[in-house]
Amino acid sequence: QVQLVESGGGLVQTGGSLRLSCAASGRTSSMSTMGWFRQAPGKDRELVSTISWSDGRASYADSVQGRATISRDSAKNTGYLQMNSLTPEDTAIYYCAARTNDRRSIWGYWGQGTQVTVSS
Repeated sequence: QVQLVESGGGLVQTGGSLRLSCAASGRTSSMSTMGWFRQAPGKDRELVSTISWSDGRASYADSVQGRATISRDSAKNTGYLQMNSLTPEDTAIYYCAARTNDRRSIWGYWGQGTQVTVSS
């Protein structure tokens, strides 16, 4: 089992920045990938970014490319999502999720989510 806890959400003005954190605990040695998802009211959940836990390779959705940076600190078992140039369209609940080595195709572990609200 892997437990995930997000933090760092809040209210920010358009053009501002936030850094979200995702603290992992439990069987963190089994993690292969950490991802950040978001879901806005009335919209489908969107995969925002992923990072390979072993080598740090990252991927981004087009909607955040150039404005987001995903990173991880393996020693602290914590992942981060830095978001810049925020707009109201970024308003959503942000969730981190993890895949493990034995179930690489499934996002099997989820955090509780953290609200990000961008005011215009």
